Amino acid sequence: MDIDAFIAAHRPAWDRLDHLVKNRSSLTGAEVDELVDLYQRVATHLSIVRSSSSDAVLTGRLSALVARARSAVTGAHTPAWRELVRFFTVSFPVVAYRARWWWLASAVAFLVVSWAMGAWVAGNPEVQASIYTEDEITQLVEHDFADYYSENPAASFASRVWINNAWVAAQMIIYSVLLGLPIPYVLYANAENVGIAGGLMASRDKLDIFFGLIMPHGLLELTAVFLAGAAGMRLGWAVIDPGRRRRVEALAEQGRAVMSVALGLVVVLFVSGLIEAFVTPSGLPTWARVGIGVLAEVVFLTYVIVFGRRALREHETGDIERAPDVAPTA
Repeated sequence: MDIDAFIAAHRPAWDRLDHLVKNRSSLTGAEVDELVDLYQRVATHLSIVRSSSSDAVLTGRLSALVARARSAVTGAHTPAWRELVRFFTVSFPVVAYRARWWWLASAVAFLVVSWAMGAWVAGNPEVQASIYTEDEITQLVEHDFADYYSENPAASFASRVWINNAWVAAQMIIYSVLLGLPIPYVLYANAENVGIAGGLMASRDKLDIFFGLIMPHGLLELTAVFLAGAAGMRLGWAVIDPGRRRRVEALAEQGRAVMSVALGLVVVLFVSGLIEAFVTPSGLPTWARVGIGVLAEVVFLTYVIVFGRRALREHETGDIERAPDVAPTA
């Protein structure tokens, strides 16, 4: 085979294929058809060159061109590392940032209920007596509350805390299937428990111990629970107000957003569990333990705000890149 004549005859097709591959994101329908046709023809040219010529340079050039064209035609698999990076820099933070008002409302409502419940319990001996006996309250305040954080080996306790916290957040995610309707009750029940514990500790002038033990891990832990609740309730709201999208599209998008929150909170709650196991019961002074908790909270919120706001400015929604249920509509 005359290799020079072969190259001269087919170079325009190769150059045209190279051009179409480089501009594949803006091709018209006719150009897409041309891309597929040229890919098949150039693949045949590569086969001919491999069987009839020893020109390694030409074989290498055509192999690279065919490989790039194949990716353009069939769709290249996104590397796992890129998906992981996108998840933590785009998907999770932007979903959390878009839910910020639901998130904030959940936090405020929880704190109001907890504070009100705590004040009610602390100021009413009758209420305290209806919860526990005097000896039981003394045992809780003097021993049980603090001992809870140090009675088990730290590593074992960390895993138990992580599983428990993940289950609370998972309840929020599960209830999103019911359009988020049970989520306010779950938040109320947890706020009630926190308020009662705080009220009993306050009734015996142990409020400093209460906050010294609960704040190091509780800030991040409760923030994660509030976010899970916010994502679940937003799913329910998508049924009421889908915006300019069709209701089924809004539900599908928000459903995928809920899963992003679930996966992201696995990491957040893991960090919270480590703090609860290794920092809360440690011998560090109270200001240092609380400072670590505040630092973890600030880092997480800063991460969400910085990456989430940037992704939102770039019109990201946190949805998968090629959502199957999204189609152009008039």
